[in-house]
Amino acid sequence: MAVHRLLNIATIIDIQYYFLCFLLYFLSALLLKSFFKTKTPLNLPPSPPALPIIGHLYLLDPSLFQSFHNLSNKYGPLLYLRLGASRCLSISTASMATEIFKTNDLVFANRPSFAFVDKLPYKNYGLFVAPYGDCWRFFKKLCKNELLSAHQVEKSRDIRREEMIRFLHKVLESGKKKQVLDMSSELMKLTNNSTCRVVMSIRCSDDNDEAEKIRQLVKETTEVSAKVSFGDVLGPLRFLVFWFYGKQAVDVILTYDEILERVLKQHEENPNVENEDFVDILLKVYRDDKAEFKINRTHLKAFLLVLFLGGTSSSAEAMQWTIAELINHPDVFNKVREEIKVVVGSSRLVEDSDIPSLPYLQAVVKEVLRLHPPWPIVIRECRQDCKIKDFDILEKTMMAINVYTIMRDANVWNCPNDFCPERFLVSLEKEDVMKYIPFGAGRRVCPGSKLALSLVHTTIAAMVQCFDWKVGGEEDHAKVNMQVGPGITQPMAQPLICLPVVHFNPFTS
Repeated sequence: MAVHRLLNIATIIDIQYYFLCFLLYFLSALLLKSFFKTKTPLNLPPSPPALPIIGHLYLLDPSLFQSFHNLSNKYGPLLYLRLGASRCLSISTASMATEIFKTNDLVFANRPSFAFVDKLPYKNYGLFVAPYGDCWRFFKKLCKNELLSAHQVEKSRDIRREEMIRFLHKVLESGKKKQVLDMSSELMKLTNNSTCRVVMSIRCSDDNDEAEKIRQLVKETTEVSAKVSFGDVLGPLRFLVFWFYGKQAVDVILTYDEILERVLKQHEENPNVENEDFVDILLKVYRDDKAEFKINRTHLKAFLLVLFLGGTSSSAEAMQWTIAELINHPDVFNKVREEIKVVVGSSRLVEDSDIPSLPYLQAVVKEVLRLHPPWPIVIRECRQDCKIKDFDILEKTMMAINVYTIMRDANVWNCPNDFCPERFLVSLEKEDVMKYIPFGAGRRVCPGSKLALSLVHTTIAAMVQCFDWKVGGEEDHAKVNMQVGPGITQPMAQPLICLPVVHFNPFTS
């Protein structure tokens, strides 16, 4: 049974790799024995039954967040897991998330490194994976003060508007021709172009096969990240992961590197002094010898890559899940449309400035993010020995904060698995703030969440205002398949294929 469950993980990690890992665990047993020994007895959190050497790996399924969710439901909200040679603490309640994100936020400000991160072109320089320190603090400050400054946000509003209108024209054209659209691809194109234009002043996905290439590249990035993230389970033999997945990981990054290097050279050769984008700002910092932190070209590209991926995949997935939930709940869909009609009227397209006056739309998006958070498991790493709820936590222990489970906790949410936007029409109590953390929390909370939500809100509002949707072009009331695909995020298992039926064309007068 244990071997069967382990082989199921092959959808994330190649079967040959895991089979070899299984053998290597036994070969390295003596080394690992000393790895977990301590001089004094430790008061560790409770732990499920473990197997020799592989520990709790046999309990994991292809959908990692679902595995952790099932474990917490069966064994409790605070669990000590041994994944091969790695220590992991599973956190699944809001009160314990508060211990990580608030009480001990500095202690858990690191993220675990990949097994062979030093061999990758960008190492661990990106804002998402960089260890807590001067480099991470510098880029976080730069992101807050420059990319998310009032000037850049205002500039991005016009860009997002232009890209949304371009998206709507494409959907209108398909609606008039009665052609189905792969909304997964179209929404990915929208978010990718919006991000690229704000950051780099270029459109990366036009009306050709480029959008599909970008989508596949983002998907491959997620898949290879899932594979290499398991490297540390090999302990002293973790370097072997590079033999299997090193080339694939390097090739993916080098594909991005070609795009980013071309963008940097274009900006260096033709600087836009009057209308700077974020790349122009980064290049000024790069050339500044008196900068607070001296960055190199690799820092630049690693930072841009994080913005590229973060601004493309998570926003696109959030919009897919939102429109899918609205299609499956026509009563909610009609409430959103009626709210837009009351606030906006019937003669113009909804605008970004209308969103604060659309509380029910905002509640819908919040509910979608509760049920389908962009990162259902937030990973941190302990920087030093500490205590959580009187339990001993050792340095380098990985913390898996199961956001998915926290936001479906029946002890704090009524009917937690139901889609009920009305719950967010009442403000969250201050003491319960950690029960809703779709973007994480603390020092390493997603810095671009507000900017991303602006695009999500306006795009969803326009999709509801302008179109009715038929799943796969079939008869009315067909339901979207809400099955989740394998991986470390929450991708849809199947592409969202819809026929748009024009309800309101804002471009005719």
